[in-house]
Amino acid sequence: MKIGFIGLGNMGNPMARNLIQSGHELVVYDIVQAARDKLTAMGAKAASSAKHLASEVELVITMLPSAPQVKEVCLAPDGIFAGLEKGVRIVDSSTIDPFTARELSAAAANQGNPMLDAPVSGGTGGAEAGTLTFMVGGQEEDYRAVKPILSCMGKNIVHCGPSGNGQVAKVCNNLVLAITMLGVCEGLTLGVALNMDPKVLTNIFNTSSARCWSSDTYNPYPGVMENVPAARGYTRGFASALMLKDLGLAMESARLSKQPVFLGALAQQLYQMMVRQGNGQKDFSGI
Repeated sequence: MKIGFIGLGNMGNPMARNLIQSGHELVVYDIVQAARDKLTAMGAKAASSAKHLASEVELVITMLPSAPQVKEVCLAPDGIFAGLEKGVRIVDSSTIDPFTARELSAAAANQGNPMLDAPVSGGTGGAEAGTLTFMVGGQEEDYRAVKPILSCMGKNIVHCGPSGNGQVAKVCNNLVLAITMLGVCEGLTLGVALNMDPKVLTNIFNTSSARCWSSDTYNPYPGVMENVPAARGYTRGFASALMLKDLGLAMESARLSKQPVFLGALAQQLYQMMVRQGNGQKDFSGI
């Protein structure tokens, strides 16, 4: 299939590479020339704009930092919507709020282009390995049409319901992730303060009711687990600034739906403190 891919950063680059390695023809665009060059060296074709890209492909995938960038690349005069032929699908794998996802999907539908929201979980490691989880919002027939493409980049492709529900799943997942990470951090540091070995305490957590991903897979305490950010000074992970961004999406979604989220609000303030202290690029487990 001839696929357009926009947004070739830490996540987008390996996702695009996996599409090429699966035999798809890729047209790529990014505002950073060096990012485009990495993919053209693998055989991709570089487009001069999002509009140019959209006019040449059968499917467009975007992976961008936040909602303003997604809206800009879709709606600008030289953006995706301006270049699409009727019927060409768009898959946005950025993490944005559900309301913006639904707004853009409606705008795309008005001109005859199905748009799905398909944020991912699994981080840069999952992107490299092609084992991402895709949480997809959109019509069932469109989900079925894009699932084989997403399967080139991910291992678990889940249809979450209508437009925006992929973003709902991602926002809620990361809200819980932040809260559980804070709980594991607090429990471990309390245990160490009370002269408990963090490895022993972690083993107890992982075989009892405190077990969770933040403890058994991504443990935040240095020296407890290898091959996690805590073992390398909280580098090369999920930046705390990105967790703060995702918590902001959760808080805004909660505000618009008038749903109280007490622990989420506390988590947001704690990560805001971490970022304010200059640790925005450190992994979120560094809290």
